[in-house]
Amino acid sequence: MKTSDLREDSEDKEFTPQERASAAKRSTWVSVFVNILLCIAQILTGIFAKSQALIADGIHSLSDLVGDFVVLFANHHGQKDADEDHPYGHQRFETAASMVLGVLLIVVAIGMLWAAFEKLKNPDDIPTVHGVALWIVGIALISKELLFRYMIKIAKRVKSSMLVANAWHARSDAASSLVVAVGIIGNLAGYPILDPIAALVVALMIGKMGWRFGSNAFHDLMDRSVDEQEVASISETLLKTPGVLGVHDVRTRKMGDMILVDAHLEVYGHLSVEVGHDIGLAARHAVMQRHRVLNVMTHIDPVPLRTDQNSKES
Repeated sequence: MKTSDLREDSEDKEFTPQERASAAKRSTWVSVFVNILLCIAQILTGIFAKSQALIADGIHSLSDLVGDFVVLFANHHGQKDADEDHPYGHQRFETAASMVLGVLLIVVAIGMLWAAFEKLKNPDDIPTVHGVALWIVGIALISKELLFRYMIKIAKRVKSSMLVANAWHARSDAASSLVVAVGIIGNLAGYPILDPIAALVVALMIGKMGWRFGSNAFHDLMDRSVDEQEVASISETLLKTPGVLGVHDVRTRKMGDMILVDAHLEVYGHLSVEVGHDIGLAARHAVMQRHRVLNVMTHIDPVPLRTDQNSKES
């Protein structure tokens, strides 16, 4: 997941872990309520109206509901303070939750693909869908799009990749509902095969999104660096610290939505250990204030005093 997905041009405020957790909990419970209603309505109506595509969409809503509870679980554990077993904190609960969401989507997609292919084996047995299915899918489409807009706004405001993943999960539901609507309209127009084809397309959409979420989370768990733009921004903040002559070997890795940074700072070699230490602390403080950084480990590299600088001091 790219950093740009979490950046709001109009929002520079940094939120505390407690504020982020509160926002995540509130938005996720809204999603739970909406998905419960949609799941029941879609699956029951799909069975009554004989629409496999609508049932598939209802299962997608069910996977959203399960995903919501995964987010709530991770949100609860991710805000815990560091302890002896987790000296860097528990932020990676969020990354693990995103990976679980990805795996969940892939499993759901495989099941839906199997069901759709079974229907397509006997196209003559595909029933005509009842018109009420179109009304339900229209309500679902509007509800999911509104839910996505609400959740993505909260996710970007508090800069949470886990909430971004869950919001896009809701958007995938909105896109799938649109495909389902096309399939149902085609079925009602005299082309019954379009309903299972719509279910097939929905399954592929879910699988693609699940792969993306799972893959991103896996790489983050393997200590993938943040993007080059953010690394450059952190390096610039370090370089602006008084006493820092140069910066090199800046390495980053993600801890949930936070970042761990290692960096080598160049300072004049004639400075005392205490002064060099203070420069390192100042650089660390500046980065942690201006970026979503959990901790900065600095290594001080001495640089010989230049000849022109010697002449100025004399």
